[in-house]
Amino acid sequence: MDQLRKMTENFPKTHYWNDSCDLNELKYSLQRGASGATTNPVIVKQVLEKNLDLYSDFITSAIAKDPCASEDDIAWITMEKMASDAAALLKPFFDGEKGKGRISIQTNPKHFNNAEKLIEQTLHFHTIAPNIQVKIPITKAGLAAIKECTARGVSINATVSFSVPQALAAADQVEKGLNERRSAGLETKDIDPVITIMAGRLDDWLKYTCERDGKDVVPESLDWAGIACIKKAYRIFSQRNYSSRILVAAYRHQDHWIQFMEGDLSMTIPYNYQLMFNSSHAEIKSRIDDPVPESFLEQLMRLDDFKKAYNKMDISEFDSYGPVNKTLDQFLTGYDELIHIIRKFMITF
Repeated sequence: MDQLRKMTENFPKTHYWNDSCDLNELKYSLQRGASGATTNPVIVKQVLEKNLDLYSDFITSAIAKDPCASEDDIAWITMEKMASDAAALLKPFFDGEKGKGRISIQTNPKHFNNAEKLIEQTLHFHTIAPNIQVKIPITKAGLAAIKECTARGVSINATVSFSVPQALAAADQVEKGLNERRSAGLETKDIDPVITIMAGRLDDWLKYTCERDGKDVVPESLDWAGIACIKKAYRIFSQRNYSSRILVAAYRHQDHWIQFMEGDLSMTIPYNYQLMFNSSHAEIKSRIDDPVPESFLEQLMRLDDFKKAYNKMDISEFDSYGPVNKTLDQFLTGYDELIHIIRKFMITF
């Protein structure tokens, strides 16, 4: 049996998603226990590059229907199409159990500092399908959008997140939004928020800063930074009984999977890692409560950016935090590359 299916059968509260809206990948995942999917501009660009034949007629038709549309307009129409198609595949799971069957679509990363535009786009995405979850970055503006959109009935996926302080801030805003909605006499039972922590991206950043700054730490400890933050956030989420679930993202190695088994959380796993995990011989057993090795924590605590991620960071620091800036830059670069693909349909030589 595939290992990921075995995990979901042994630990029903531990959900796994396909970290893409690629329909072929999603079909593979659903056959092996997956119950969700996600996307962002980088992923959409990659899907188009791999499956351009599946979407070329749609893009050409969209351009013909609105000759005045910009390349940005067509790009977002294409992203919505991919999300809608994935939502249809996931709908049977959505109808069965809360926490399953959703596809996350990301707001424009260019709006990370504009709450009004994040809210406007989120509310629009909310209309695409009943099982849409909308990604909003955990920036200062994003936190305001998370609260407002939750109050207006949207299931959010708080993203561009690498730290315990970010995760807690986003979960608090979700609770405020839910309470505001209840105070207005509105229903909240169908709202299904998740709070992402990008484990591997925090690890990547710390490895980069150690090399940049000449920090001498045990290399293996750097592979546990994201794990440490997620385990700490998970404990606090459980203690505070937050309505949001944690979503583990940004995989780099097997511990980013096995260390969270039996957790009441979700994992969004890239297809290539699913293949590796499914063919591995990892023991399927509970590890969510296993502590991070103390020797690794001691090493990590020598790094200022880890201490921020693990202990304390003010909301005013979120927008300037290294992994946030690095990830936004990567998302924006992916968006620019997606626009270039669309441009080739609009401008022919």
